[in-house]
Amino acid sequence: MNHYEMPLVLFTVLCQSAIGLVAVNAFRQVSGPDMEPRRIRLEWLAAGLVLITGLIASVFHLGHPSGMVRALNNLGTAWLSREALTVGIFLALLAAGLLLMREKSNPVLAVTTAAAGLLVILSMGMTYSPPSFPAINNVLPFVFFCLTALLLGSSAGQLFANENSRPMMTRILTATLIVALVIYLIVPCIWLSGGEIMKLTAEQWLASPLYWGRIIIGLALPLVLIKALGKTPAWLWGLLLAGELMGRALFFAGTVHTAVNMGGVY
Repeated sequence: MNHYEMPLVLFTVLCQSAIGLVAVNAFRQVSGPDMEPRRIRLEWLAAGLVLITGLIASVFHLGHPSGMVRALNNLGTAWLSREALTVGIFLALLAAGLLLMREKSNPVLAVTTAAAGLLVILSMGMTYSPPSFPAINNVLPFVFFCLTALLLGSSAGQLFANENSRPMMTRILTATLIVALVIYLIVPCIWLSGGEIMKLTAEQWLASPLYWGRIIIGLALPLVLIKALGKTPAWLWGLLLAGELMGRALFFAGTVHTAVNMGGVY
């Protein structure tokens, strides 16, 4: 990593946003009031378009796009191959939902698709937590990615939820914002007490405008706005998306590799 990797930034953020949309939709189908089939289809269509946009962006990360079909060659050993497989399964279930939920909701299919999305996030978390990056060679990428899915899914889902469901969606978003704010403030402090590479990562993050932009624009400001307005305005999704893109760019560019001081004295 150690550079911005914009295709991966767009792919991961947009893919997780699509998963979040499906997850909150599934939650509403299971626990909320009856949903109009038209709203369900629109939300799943939006999730599909966002996912496809992310997949198109990911192609620009490949040195040889024509070889992308070989991504499944190492399912037994490589989490990247498992990521490709789970994304394919999620996309297929998303398409099935668009076909099968024309007349009525289907909570079982919705929950199954959301579960497939969670497997995508797990695969991504394992893919982007290699031992060569000690600061994130742990559960943190999975946690970060789940927070992205919930933040963007619950905020964008406001556009499709009925009036009765919107207060619940706002509560989900508010709780996720608080948890994310606490985690993103605490994690660099923990890294400062770790090994040399973890310390360098913490210093890189804390010195970056992307980190503070993500904290202020993507977390603190939305919390203040929700508190002041008493609801989640539709345009807040754009603010949250900007914050997530900044945070993800920092994740790829600001996390320090073990080779950074190779040959030097730590």
